[in-house]
Amino acid sequence: MMEKQTFTFSQLYDFAVSVFQSIGFREEDARLAAEVLLAADLRGIDSHGIARLSGYVRLWEAGRLNARPNIRIVHETPSTATVDGDAGVGLVVAPFAMRVAIDKAKQAGSGWVAVKNSNHFGIAGYHAMMALAHDMIGMAMTNASPIVAPTFSVERLLGTNPIALAVPAGEEPPFVADFATTTAANGKFEILEREGREAPIGWLQDAEGKPTTDPQARKQGGALLPLGSDYEHGSHKGYCLGAMVDILTAVLSGANYGPWVPPFVSYLPLPQDPVGEGIGHFLGAMRVDAFRPADEFKKHMDNWIRRFRASKAVEGKQVLIPGDPERANEAHRRRAGIPLMPQVVEDLKQLAERFSLQSLL
Repeated sequence: MMEKQTFTFSQLYDFAVSVFQSIGFREEDARLAAEVLLAADLRGIDSHGIARLSGYVRLWEAGRLNARPNIRIVHETPSTATVDGDAGVGLVVAPFAMRVAIDKAKQAGSGWVAVKNSNHFGIAGYHAMMALAHDMIGMAMTNASPIVAPTFSVERLLGTNPIALAVPAGEEPPFVADFATTTAANGKFEILEREGREAPIGWLQDAEGKPTTDPQARKQGGALLPLGSDYEHGSHKGYCLGAMVDILTAVLSGANYGPWVPPFVSYLPLPQDPVGEGIGHFLGAMRVDAFRPADEFKKHMDNWIRRFRASKAVEGKQVLIPGDPERANEAHRRRAGIPLMPQVVEDLKQLAERFSLQSLL
């Protein structure tokens, strides 16, 4: 296996900004998109970071991503809104929607925004964490192209449909849960393929619905499994979570849902009978002081975090708080750099050549 190459955050950020501007992004949008994209790499979620950059470019080349969208509110009440992303990149559309949710929460106590006509939005955690600076609890979710089979099905009807919840604390770092509603996110299979490794049993099924460890099975009619992997281990609960995300992000907003969600990869055709526009997101912000004084709440969040972190663990393990591994990754990678697989570096080199940009090397 070829060794990974390491780059600084600044190198990758500047490169991503240049690529986004090369396909027509406004400078402020290019900088925001690069920030959201690199947040994934910093937090160790390599499947959603700079490795996705060439995929966004290919969507733009296919005419499925608008580089200069007119992102706007198309329906609203004092505490809710629906946003049309105008086929823009979700890395820019979702932060716009989250700012709307935060502004509404400042006035009404909570704000909820459904989004249609968007594209892949990176890691859900970035958008949920935007609420933390305002002493708010943030929530973010998105639907995705269908690659997941509901419990007992051999049809791919749902996406990995992640959910993120960010909760402020006082002296302790915030609670940040960010997870797919599948046993494993699709990006992990891409990493397995790059590294030539098999998937653990319980991550996916083949075209006949039988368990398999071959990451390629998902390209041969197979499907990812809902959180829980099979019925005996609670996959019906993961199926319910994924379905809830699909309904809130798309049925509610007017985006495509279920098998009609457009694929992220440009080489797959769009569904012929769309039921909505683009993919959908759902974002929310809740003012803590709409429920109890913020300082009082954060004091008790500190207590909650400390008690759970101090719980007796099995030998050789430590009980973590959601967000702990990502914070550790970010601290390390800001200092030591971000490692990239050779295939990802090659993709970036091709982008540099395509847009006559200075190479990373």
